Amino acid sequence: MSQPKTTIIRTPAERFENLPDYPFAPHYQSVAPGIEMHYVDEGPRDGRVVLLLHGQPSWSYLYRKMIPPLVAAGYRVIAPDLVGFGKSDKPTAKDAFTYSGQVAWMRAFIEGLDLKDINVFVQDWGGLIGLRVVAEIPQRFASIIAGNTGLPAAPFPMSAIGRWLTRFQAWRKGDSITSMDKINGFPDWIAHARYAREFNPGATLQSATISTLSDDEIAAYQAPFPDEPYMAGPRAMPWLVPSELGQGHAAWKKLEKLDTPVLLVFSDSDPVTAGQDKVFAKRFKGAKGQPHKTIQNAGHFLQDDKGEEIAAHMIEWLRTL
Repeated sequence: MSQPKTTIIRTPAERFENLPDYPFAPHYQSVAPGIEMHYVDEGPRDGRVVLLLHGQPSWSYLYRKMIPPLVAAGYRVIAPDLVGFGKSDKPTAKDAFTYSGQVAWMRAFIEGLDLKDINVFVQDWGGLIGLRVVAEIPQRFASIIAGNTGLPAAPFPMSAIGRWLTRFQAWRKGDSITSMDKINGFPDWIAHARYAREFNPGATLQSATISTLSDDEIAAYQAPFPDEPYMAGPRAMPWLVPSELGQGHAAWKKLEKLDTPVLLVFSDSDPVTAGQDKVFAKRFKGAKGQPHKTIQNAGHFLQDDKGEEIAAHMIEWLRTL
């Protein structure tokens, strides 16, 4: 996969020392020339695979509460960091990041490790990327667990109009959205991430989580991004959401034909993805008759608020498959 010319950097390892509740050994997989993805790989090698996909601006630290109970239940738990996030390699140019590029990197990761019969949990961008990978290689997936995510889609010409309008609204705001409390709608979030002079992933996680994160936890979310050159991924990704609505539409045409079992665990307090669980319940054949659960008192990053509860519900459900 060709990419624009850009410097590739990796966050210094010392930034990740002594993170609370994150004792996992690092692993790396090449996904493109000069680019490696970091991943957590815990549990028995011959265990059923649970793949945990994060979004923006988080990283695999988001799954620290879910990994231990899943491993204790006998699963092989794999939690990668998207390129540009966590301990993975980071292109320093925003233009090096594309929606299709992230999909291709994730597919290369899965195929590089030769993962099969995958039970995938997707949240935020984990769904936007992961569900398109499922549409491309459905034979590798045994089930889908989705929480607080979506798959934006529209046919042409609405896809082109939606992309232009959303980006124009964000561009008009420029760097005027200086903090999270000024955000009112998705174009504001795009503008803040792309143009604000200061962008703080740790503060973003706290603003979208109901529970109070400790100072050390906020610092852990900030750890991959010591300064601006490391921040291209988190700054670029919101801008990409409306970029490939047509490809999302094509992916849905494939996903709607699958019989893959689907479990929905959306939270009750997420304004970002509210209502998407109903969309998924209608469009996925495999969602019919499943024990979906609304996670109470949880924000957008529900893994932080109720990670253990989500893992317990997943384990109970997966044992029935």
